[in-house]
Amino acid sequence: MAFFLESFLSACRLAWSLDPELLTIVRVSLSVSCLATVFAALVGIPAGFAIAHGRLPGKRIIITLLNTLLALPTVVIGLFVYVFISRRGIFGPLDLLYTQQAMIIGQFILIVPLIAALTIAAISRVDERYRKTARTLGANGWQTALVVLREGRFGIAAAVISAFGRVISEIGISMMLGGNIKGFTRTMTTAMALEYDKGSFTLAVALGLVLMTLSLGMNVLFNLVQGRSSR
Repeated sequence: MAFFLESFLSACRLAWSLDPELLTIVRVSLSVSCLATVFAALVGIPAGFAIAHGRLPGKRIIITLLNTLLALPTVVIGLFVYVFISRRGIFGPLDLLYTQQAMIIGQFILIVPLIAALTIAAISRVDERYRKTARTLGANGWQTALVVLREGRFGIAAAVISAFGRVISEIGISMMLGGNIKGFTRTMTTAMALEYDKGSFTLAVALGLVLMTLSLGMNVLFNLVQGRSSR
């Protein structure tokens, strides 16, 4: 118990002092995760909306596939991307391996199905009367789609928030594709794993506190958005 309290207090002092190494790690984590989330949202939201709002052949099969991809382990995605961007891979000449760009690609693949699936769920919950009313008032296809999208905006926002929480806390992709390079690709989760292996718990606990704070903020925001969506 004394060891835990000592590590916890040291971690609090480290975080409070705004340690440069800690700030660099947090900055890398946030920049990579934010970019991955933005790119995934730009793809996942339109794809999910098109699947839910449109009349696509094999719609149930597509939804089942997306739901299956939600359980895809991060190490599998890391391995899949590694095969393509390694020296002997198709994209090897681009020198993407062990860069932030590689981490963004992996995290993008991880959360696109999540955003798409949650967007489908959000659009599917929109009352069909909104679409019928828009049609009755003379709205064309695009205008009707915008009405439905507007009604499902809170659920879609919740999907994006949930996706960000997923990537900020993952470790497999960041470790395999980023290489945990200090000051460049070291994220909060990979740094915590490294510090644990070294037996140095102060920085690991400090990063854990920051990560938990971010997770708490994401969950509070998620609940607020979900609350507004349910109303």
